[in-house]
Amino acid sequence: MSDTTNVRPFHLAIPVSSLDNARAFYGDVLGLPQGRSSDDWIDWNFFGHQFVTHVAPDVAGLKNHSGVDGHSVPVPHFGVVLLRDDWEALAERVKAAGIEFVIEPYIRFKGKPGEQGTMFFYDYCGNALEFKTFNDDSQIFAT
Repeated sequence: MSDTTNVRPFHLAIPVSSLDNARAFYGDVLGLPQGRSSDDWIDWNFFGHQFVTHVAPDVAGLKNHSGVDGHSVPVPHFGVVLLRDDWEALAERVKAAGIEFVIEPYIRFKGKPGEQGTMFFYDYCGNALEFKTFNDDSQIFAT
């Protein structure tokens, strides 16, 4: 189960307060292609993974935090590991959209096993996202 050479797309469904907010953020800001949809949900191509936003305003955007590397990390959160150029381009896209970072893009665990670029921000429904990058993917599960 720990072999990453044949990684398959994951499926993740999250609550959103409205599909208009989901379209504005995931479609317009992140530039994700939209798939099937209904009046209650939208499928997105989330960097090759199946990602679904479901209307559930009572549970969307509940916020908690946990400490990691001296930062207050939003929990729960989700995201993907991107190539460095794609990670930097996404950071610029988020900044250009005027989205406030919860944790600005920076290098976490610098000089240690698992060194990674990371950034956190919220979507328009209050869901936390983290995007990472590694100089060497063998460090993703470093201990």
